Amino acid sequence: MTTITLYTNKMSRGRMVQWMLEELGEPFDVQYVDYGAAMKSIDYLQINPMGKVPALKHGDAIITETPAILTYLADAFPEKNLIPPHGSSARAAFYRWLFFTAGPLEAVTMNQFLGMTPPALSPFGKPSSSALGYGTLELALITIENHLKQNTWVCGEQFTSADIYLASHLAAGCGMFKAYPSRPVFDAYIQRAVNRPAKQRADAV
Repeated sequence: MTTITLYTNKMSRGRMVQWMLEELGEPFDVQYVDYGAAMKSIDYLQINPMGKVPALKHGDAIITETPAILTYLADAFPEKNLIPPHGSSARAAFYRWLFFTAGPLEAVTMNQFLGMTPPALSPFGKPSSSALGYGTLELALITIENHLKQNTWVCGEQFTSADIYLASHLAAGCGMFKAYPSRPVFDAYIQRAVNRPAKQRADAV
């Protein structure tokens, strides 16, 4: 059996990957890496030259970037049904909302958290919202809200690794980062996700 090793820190996005690994139910090892010197050490930089976590090693493969890790694992274990079939409309939704979370949602969340307010106009004299992937905070949030009003999970009725990513981002955005107020639809979606036994096992660590 090919060994899975997760490099992470308990206060990092690696918690999403640990949740995913619990969903898979496959054996894995965890290497906790301290922030600072350990994360920038020569040995760890061979795993992730950015000196960040999480990173995952699966046999000879090394994967970094949380959404890439989640997708890789879902593809590596298709029998776990954590990614829709190739060529399906549900697979299209998976990619759409995974990348929406990694791009527009994360960007606007961090901008809000760090107090980074875009200027009203871009250097081209156009509204900044036309240059920003997320447009505006409200546009990004209502786009997600409208999708979740019509779907139990990102891909309809099937829970996937994209839900691990989106639910974790919404929970952090509304909670730890206080980047925006929660909404009833977000609350219900997050609660469905965090009630999963795999999430509770990951949190217990």
